[in-house]
Amino acid sequence: MIEWRRFEALVEALYAQAGFETRSQSHGADEGIDIWLYSRSRPGAPVSVVQCKHWQGKRVGVDKVRELRGVMAAKGVTRGQFATTSTFTTDAVTFAKENGINLLDVQSLLALISQRTGVQQQALLEIAFEGEYWRPTCVNCGIKMLERSPRKGGAAFWGCERYPRCKTTLPMRAAAANG
Repeated sequence: MIEWRRFEALVEALYAQAGFETRSQSHGADEGIDIWLYSRSRPGAPVSVVQCKHWQGKRVGVDKVRELRGVMAAKGVTRGQFATTSTFTTDAVTFAKENGINLLDVQSLLALISQRTGVQQQALLEIAFEGEYWRPTCVNCGIKMLERSPRKGGAAFWGCERYPRCKTTLPMRAAAANG
């Protein structure tokens, strides 16, 4: 599986292929917006915002979709997109329909990709697997994390390369430990 930053880049490329101009933030506090979408006819005014969640085995709940709606209201944007590698709860789907938010779960994303031309699909594949796609990126620093071992034994984990300045860590899945 690709890591979160590759997922966001893939989603951004999907919107660019659909004709939007996009602007993203690679790391740090994003105020609940991962990608800004602009119409090519009105490049200075955002027409929609996108929130991405790279989750496995955990459904996106209504609380996360409500947070996106709050950000949309604060930024004066009436359309929102929420993309995830997972699925959404029933409450999240209902809330999204009532509030101008388009939900893209893993199956919807795969369906969108299948509608692209072969050349577009190849471009998306190259984005998804660029660099060390399997090694996570630090959400605070935007750099690749390193495999670390606890001093007192235990399971390996991902730690920020900038430790001790940045103490961001992530658990390591067994498959990732072998690359």
